[in-house]
Amino acid sequence: MKAYIGLLLCLISARLYAQQDKQADTTVNHTVPLILANKADLLNNVDVIVNTQTAFNNYFSNGKYNSSQFAVNQFRLEIKGDVLDDKVFFRFRNRYTKDPEVQSIDNITSSTDLAFIGYNLSDRTSIAIGKLCAAWGGYEFDMNPIDIYQYNDIVENADNFLTGVQFTWAASADHILTAQVLNSRTKTYKELYEEVPELKEAKFPAAVVASWNGSFLDGKIQTLWSFSIFQEANKNSNNSVNMYYTALGNQLRLKDWLVQYDFKWSSEQLDRTGVVSSLIPENLLGHAAQHVDYKEHWLRVMYSLNQQWRLAAVGMVSTARWKDLPNETGNSNRLRTAWGIIPSVEFYPIENYNLKFFGAYVGRYLEYSSYSKTTLGQMNGNTGRIMIGIISPLLIL
Repeated sequence: MKAYIGLLLCLISARLYAQQDKQADTTVNHTVPLILANKADLLNNVDVIVNTQTAFNNYFSNGKYNSSQFAVNQFRLEIKGDVLDDKVFFRFRNRYTKDPEVQSIDNITSSTDLAFIGYNLSDRTSIAIGKLCAAWGGYEFDMNPIDIYQYNDIVENADNFLTGVQFTWAASADHILTAQVLNSRTKTYKELYEEVPELKEAKFPAAVVASWNGSFLDGKIQTLWSFSIFQEANKNSNNSVNMYYTALGNQLRLKDWLVQYDFKWSSEQLDRTGVVSSLIPENLLGHAAQHVDYKEHWLRVMYSLNQQWRLAAVGMVSTARWKDLPNETGNSNRLRTAWGIIPSVEFYPIENYNLKFFGAYVGRYLEYSSYSKTTLGQMNGNTGRIMIGIISPLLIL
């Protein structure tokens, strides 16, 4: 009896489902596609990319094992393309592994990397406006973030994506010049620096960025150089308080070898990077430090064993200096030197497809000056991270 009842219920359910499906057919005209053919052609010029880095992370500090966890280290959704006969272009990228907090200055979330629209004025010249990637030089910053296992101090702590306008001119196929006028920050002056004596917030905190991408010897030697000026505040109503940032990226590409070297120098009249300020207790300062200086070296060497296996190593060093140190500390104004070493191995299982499995070690070593130890209470130390995972910019459209 139960079997007959069950069969009857199944027949009734199937009949009701068929009626619902038929009702759906009467409300939607399936003879007209949702995307018309003349509109579908636009999708040929649009890419939808999911940039991911997922890994099993193992953490160490001062030689001792701390913890392990699976984590999505990077997840950035990107949509970009051309419209109107390649005259108009756009790009949007949002990071889902960062808190989506709306920023005080540009009124867009900090998790949004890029959101701009551009226009090709000619075959060589273009203009773009919106939230842009600052045209800073250096190959460390130019790489897709999912391919980075750890940034050096300046890029790690910078506002890398700022709102403004960008002009690009291709002087030739081998030399491209870019100029940008941007907001110098995404947060308010007080949020970043607190109240600094004798300084007043600039009425238009602006950044001017100029960059040059060069190529020589059929691309064997390439350059990514830039110079930037950031105005943050004024002193005595006349003198500007600025940050000056220089990044010189150089690349050598041979048959099986890739060598990249960056030199970065950030001279900051008000501590924008924030490393120096973070080392000084609040009872000694209470606001952002002034007259700081950061110098960095970043070297990456990659060797391709074959089409599937690659070995790489990154070495980096960052020095933080505070020029307002008391005179009795001697001639050196160095507070901290941070060293980093990142050996890695990458395996590409699918030919001509940018998906890779990787294993990497991220070692960081912090060395403090005698002043930092005795007065600021800092101690030398090191951290380590062993990562095993997968990386891919998945092109889904």
